[in-house]
Amino acid sequence: MSVAKVYSRAQDGINAPLVTVEVHLSRGLPSFSIVGLPETTVKESKERVRSAILNNQFEFPLSRITINLAPADLPKEGGRFDLPIALGILIASGQIPGKGLEDHEAIGELSLTGELRAITGVLPVSMAMKKSQRSLILPMVNADEAALVEDTVCKPATHLLEVCAHVSGTSPLVIHQRKQTLSSIKYETDLNDIYGHEHAKRALEIAASGGHNLLMVGPPGSGKTMLAERMPTIMPPMTEAQALESAAIASISRHGFSSEFWKQRIIRSPHHSASAVALVGGGSHPKPGEISLAHNGILFLDELPEFDRKVLEVLREPLESGRIVISRAANQIEYPANFQLIAAMNPCPCGYLGDKSSRCRCTEEQINRYQHKISGPLIDRIDMVIEVHSLPNAIINQTKDEKAESSSKIRQRVINAFNKQLNRCGVVNSELKTANIEKYCKLSESDKILLQTATSKLGLSGRAIHRVMKVARTIADLSNSETILTQHLSEAISYRQKINERQRMMPSEI
Repeated sequence: MSVAKVYSRAQDGINAPLVTVEVHLSRGLPSFSIVGLPETTVKESKERVRSAILNNQFEFPLSRITINLAPADLPKEGGRFDLPIALGILIASGQIPGKGLEDHEAIGELSLTGELRAITGVLPVSMAMKKSQRSLILPMVNADEAALVEDTVCKPATHLLEVCAHVSGTSPLVIHQRKQTLSSIKYETDLNDIYGHEHAKRALEIAASGGHNLLMVGPPGSGKTMLAERMPTIMPPMTEAQALESAAIASISRHGFSSEFWKQRIIRSPHHSASAVALVGGGSHPKPGEISLAHNGILFLDELPEFDRKVLEVLREPLESGRIVISRAANQIEYPANFQLIAAMNPCPCGYLGDKSSRCRCTEEQINRYQHKISGPLIDRIDMVIEVHSLPNAIINQTKDEKAESSSKIRQRVINAFNKQLNRCGVVNSELKTANIEKYCKLSESDKILLQTATSKLGLSGRAIHRVMKVARTIADLSNSETILTQHLSEAISYRQKINERQRMMPSEI
């Protein structure tokens, strides 16, 4: 009787818990069984492993083969255990030595000929493996992704024979070196592509600097989507920790992670027909949703009232906590979801309420029904609201403001304000807790009276008051001011209008 042990990693959300692959060969009728909560794809590895071993001139043992994936209560899925299972069988049958794998972890899917194929979720494996101080044997196609984690020892291979030669000591695998990533990201779009809308560009700059949520209200074709699409061009680069978190989520998603997007803040823009599960994640095997894929980036919701109200309501908790917990009968998975919400909507069903042409013919009941699709608690979590007016003459005449700044120039100011926030308290202003708000967002006595007056007129809640103070702190940072001045607070209050009341105004009143 022979027993072999190979270390590997499972996938549990963005975590990669250790799995010990134990292989036992015993006397009896030839059989091959896998235990330890394997899913169907793991059970199918029996045929892939058998063919890979036989097609590479090894002997497949005619014994009773038992594979135990420990711990037994952790669900296992995917073809990632093919390589450690094959190595365990070869070690247990005495065809390769077992001492060469004591300080290694192995992961990878096998083809029938023994080639190593790519798997998903390699980055969480590399992050977890770093703490264990072992080396990771993995498919060559996953090497660049795994090497993004600093100080990890990754030894990629393209074939089962290469791994066997490494274990035997005849031809050691070469440690994969981390590639240097580009420090600058080039965008095809720029904010100065847009005619006018200086007020909206100023709001985008403030939102990008402090990570604030923003809602743009305006008629169809006024440029709301174009403004939102250019938001990433002015956002500060990710820190190393943020980049690893975002990459880890992308790594376990359906499409996987590409190293060309390293440290790049992305924008996710789901269609308004998206379901709640598509937005927050879930499924029989829970996967991250749009809010998690937008972690440390932007979630852009165009035509906000067209989303189902129940779908929008699921955003309330993640907007506050920055995470989402998906609970199922079998298990519970937590995904980070610290995204920045940028939304756009029309002021009424036809979209032309308040337009100078007076084209709107919507009744008050229709307008109310349209606006009430967005609940008060969700509106309360949006830091800034701006109006985006249509500028047809500027487009026809192709007249740009000579003072219009490029995205790179605005981005530099954003980066300066962003670094100032991190140096001051370690987080951006939108993530300040109550104690830090009292410490870093102090107001003068006259400004407190101004905020009290605004609170009374606008009906601000306690949460909304804190958000006004956070926005004011960001405006002060952009002005290189150590304290919040009256002009900073006044501008922050101007972005906190009573949305419903303004939208109900007739065209003649606006």
